[in-house]
Amino acid sequence: MDFETASPKRYSACSLALVVVRNSQIVDTFYSLIKPETEFSAWNTKIHGLHASDVADAPKFPEVWAHIQTLFEPNKLVVAHNARFDTSVLRSTLNYYDIEAPKYLALDTLKTSRHFYPEFPNHKLNTICDQLDIDLHHHHNALDDSVACANILLHEEQHFGDNALKPMVKFIQ
Repeated sequence: MDFETASPKRYSACSLALVVVRNSQIVDTFYSLIKPETEFSAWNTKIHGLHASDVADAPKFPEVWAHIQTLFEPNKLVVAHNARFDTSVLRSTLNYYDIEAPKYLALDTLKTSRHFYPEFPNHKLNTICDQLDIDLHHHHNALDDSVACANILLHEEQHFGDNALKPMVKFIQ
């Protein structure tokens, strides 16, 4: 899962991507622009390149949520790089629209990367991808970031095994 936001306000999601992994394979992707109910800040636009005009005809979050909510269930694992940020964007956006927050399992590839690769110069998404030779086409494009995150998880699973990852899974409620 990866969100981009229009402003520092956590409920200002302006794009979202999800990558579905089953049996150690990417089997599906979801990407949507989102029309937030807030202004775009120049700082956020500089990071991800999205402007208010890009999302003018995009759905608002509740419409997007209707398509993806089944991916957030207690038995499903949601993975993000710096999950603290993405989880807070999800929670804040759900709260803004008065939508009940789901309970689900979460794993943060920022934390797993710090654990498995302490020798790396830093653990930013683009650095991890460079170090592991994982393609990251456009950093801060939600779909490209989500695919990269999924590939980091798959790399870690292949090299360290499920049992090494399980202790780092958290239950979000």
